[in-house]
Amino acid sequence: MNIDGTAYRSVWVDEADGWSVHILDQTRLPWQVEILRLATAADVVVAIATMQVRGAPLIGAVAAYGVCLALRADASTEALERSAARIAATRPTAVNLRWAVSRMLAKLRPLPAAERVGAAYAEAAAIADEDAAQCEAIGRHGVPLLAEAAARTGRRVNVLTHCNAGWLATVDWGTALAPVYAAVVRGIDVHVWVDETRPRNQGASLTAWELAHHGVAHTVIADNAGGHLMQHGMVDLVIVGTDRVARNGDVANKIGTYLKALAAHDNKVPFWVALPSTTIDWSLPTGRGIPIEERAAEEVTAITGRTREGRLETVLITASPAANPAFDVTPARLVTGFITERGRCPATVPGLRSLFAEKP
Repeated sequence: MNIDGTAYRSVWVDEADGWSVHILDQTRLPWQVEILRLATAADVVVAIATMQVRGAPLIGAVAAYGVCLALRADASTEALERSAARIAATRPTAVNLRWAVSRMLAKLRPLPAAERVGAAYAEAAAIADEDAAQCEAIGRHGVPLLAEAAARTGRRVNVLTHCNAGWLATVDWGTALAPVYAAVVRGIDVHVWVDETRPRNQGASLTAWELAHHGVAHTVIADNAGGHLMQHGMVDLVIVGTDRVARNGDVANKIGTYLKALAAHDNKVPFWVALPSTTIDWSLPTGRGIPIEERAAEEVTAITGRTREGRLETVLITASPAANPAFDVTPARLVTGFITERGRCPATVPGLRSLFAEKP
């Protein structure tokens, strides 16, 4: 995707040295575009844990490169298992993290130590390329929904999204925003309502930033405004991403997604979830088994922004104790359907089976 006309991926290997890994520091956006160089597995652990990278698919890709960096220091089996476990433990909710680490281990365990580094980089690159291709396909399968809305209403299509599921959350294209970007390519007039997404403001800081720099019309709204907009016919469809989907179609996503699904259901607004198949946890029968990350209270009690003088400052907004569950689970009954790299389907066991019959 583009930043003011220059194409970027959200993770890439340094062209000069051929081994270190670059990411955009998402904690500095939207105020600063800062490219970080990750040179060790410890750098990757910090980047994932502190949300310098976030978004389930991107976390998986960066975790895969973390295994590569670990092997450069020590390619022994003991070190491989130790570093993989450390990387996999950085965040609990997004299933892509453990999926990517498990895939790397399956590839590398049978190999002699001398062959592991090269094989690791090849596998990590494959994970990244596959994610980009999957997200592009999600865009292709999702764009007819926007085209149908445009034909039905005869006006600009209004899409509401929650948190950030654009290209910053993946290797390229994004999940929830991939149909939006595909619609722009096709000349469909589209506007995005961007939830601010407290407490970390990923919508205001990341979604709005990438839409602006890619030239997509959008408006940031308070998290609680979505239901009002739906009541007044100002939302044609909701598209969100997800960090984990259970086998029955229950969806874990950024806290507040459940409330948007309830409002959409009450107002008969289609509520779609866009995801690559790597985000489906086939081992979980329902969303009740999805671990919900409880993050630091400081994310709720403080907020960072830029002063009128241009300084980045963090200020307290309350002196009271705070709870900070980072995700909630939306029951499958509230989900219109899934947009995946293989097509669209209902959020049901038979629906998912219709696209992924080979899964257990």
